[in-house]
Amino acid sequence: MQKSHRFITFERIIKYGIISFGRNIWLAIAAIAMMGITLTILLFAVVSNATFRHTIDGLTSHIDVTLFLQDSVTDKQRDTLMNEIKALPNVKSVTYSSKAQVLKKYEAQNAGNNDLLSAISETSNPLPANLDIIPKDPNNLQQIYDFMNKPNIKPLEAQTADDSNSIQRKQAVDKITRATHFFEEAGVIGIIVFVFISILIIFNTIRMAIFNRRDEVIIMRLLGASPGFIRGPFIVETVIYGVVAALLSVTLCWTLFRIASSTLQASTFGLLDISYASQFFSAHFWSILGDQIGAGIIIGAASSALATRRYLRLRS
Repeated sequence: MQKSHRFITFERIIKYGIISFGRNIWLAIAAIAMMGITLTILLFAVVSNATFRHTIDGLTSHIDVTLFLQDSVTDKQRDTLMNEIKALPNVKSVTYSSKAQVLKKYEAQNAGNNDLLSAISETSNPLPANLDIIPKDPNNLQQIYDFMNKPNIKPLEAQTADDSNSIQRKQAVDKITRATHFFEEAGVIGIIVFVFISILIIFNTIRMAIFNRRDEVIIMRLLGASPGFIRGPFIVETVIYGVVAALLSVTLCWTLFRIASSTLQASTFGLLDISYASQFFSAHFWSILGDQIGAGIIIGAASSALATRRYLRLRS
């Protein structure tokens, strides 16, 4: 019997909360709009962070160091050099490309440039053999460079030795990493600011609702209603705010990503890979929706609980 009574009480709290939501629809719209903005910023920050991480991982996986060899380097010297490089703690793998293989790759890369192909065909193969070194940690290349600059290694390198590609990739990764940290910090600040604004708006909404329903609250207190029963509908009302705001934010972000990746046929937007962002959003749609609804419920319920504690002077 006690369980049935609690269920009826809970059912009535939900019912009164829904009715209250309908009564304060204009105030609710303002609160939902601000919570929607807050949750949209939160969602965009999460998707952007995942996209930046994907971009960093993609660039990092292509960072390598190329050691160009003199034509006079013997097979024995080459094998010894490869073994020494493989022994370095930060080296993942070493791949050797002969002069013929390098030339073939060069011709494939410049298949549409007849001038370059004609110029290189008029001379003996000028391209040096090389060792392609893949590091374990692309952020710690100095160890490999120090080895290449040793007095006994330097004479084996071709005069045209150049690591500009790996340096450029490393610089690109560093820039994106810095940009990612900046957007993470900016996103956190933005979320905090808008959460605070949302709480203020919900406070004012609940205060207005309490003022409009002060006669009902007095009557419920005279009839012996518990503080939980009186506060309950206000909390339910703000929980509805959070759920509606979460649905709106997910719908808005889903629509924007779909338009950007499909209608506009955009692959990147600055550092943001729109295609991957759209794929990430679609792949994690249900978890994103659940997290957004959960965040909206927490913001709404916590704000309402604080507001009712502040403006409803109730005692058990």
